[in-house]
Amino acid sequence: MTKTILITGASSGIGKATARHFQQQGWNVIVTMRSPEMETELRTKKNVQLERLDVLDKESIDQALKNGIQRFGRIDALLNNAGYGAYGPLETFPRENIIRQFNTNVIGLLDVSRAIIPHFRENKDGVLVNISSIGGQMTFALGSLYHGTKFAVEGISESLYYEMAQIGVKVKIIQPGFISTDFGSRSFDFQAGNVPDYQPLIKALFKQWQNPENIVSPPELVARVIFEAVTDGTDKLRYRARADAEFLLEKRKTTSDVEFLNMMKKQLAG
Repeated sequence: MTKTILITGASSGIGKATARHFQQQGWNVIVTMRSPEMETELRTKKNVQLERLDVLDKESIDQALKNGIQRFGRIDALLNNAGYGAYGPLETFPRENIIRQFNTNVIGLLDVSRAIIPHFRENKDGVLVNISSIGGQMTFALGSLYHGTKFAVEGISESLYYEMAQIGVKVKIIQPGFISTDFGSRSFDFQAGNVPDYQPLIKALFKQWQNPENIVSPPELVARVIFEAVTDGTDKLRYRARADAEFLLEKRKTTSDVEFLNMMKKQLAG
């Protein structure tokens, strides 16, 4: 029987690349996004169903699940991919942007998960995949909001790992590093503010991000790691996707706070 995955935030980047990859591997794919009418490529693919799903709109979540199950019979995997990154000095960040960051990356993920878990429980099977980040176990300057949400995703996922095992469901965390489509895209919200004290740090951070020596991962690489996580049949929880993620997360794990924080500060100092 052909298996089915539902993907949130599939209009671009990791979500779209993953939709392509699973479809190419013979899966049914429920591709969800806020404006499916704008999508032209994926709607032409075999065994792909486009659905409107906004993680901030509970009714759209329930309707997308209902429509997907109606067409394909069941859903075997969920990829919680929808999200974005808010960066900037906390002091100057608009409160509405703070709420949006946590509602999208945390509450939205929880709402989609809560909606599909009864279906998984009924089938006594399923794979729940959450996109975290290297920024879920380490941080960059000016990312208190984004990292706060990704640390939350790590904690939620690790706790669910035990809970879901009781009903035959596997939980997977994907930890991408820098993705070639991230910065400057619609998934990135940078608020520089107007406090002069922070401007040198902002300048240093952008310089570091634009360093041509940085290793960036194409979304297609992350899609392959997600496919491995969904299909490998193991109880493995975390998957790094790869290069810079491997290096930085291993450093964070094996060095003291003082050593790691000093290393990061030196990079900002040039």
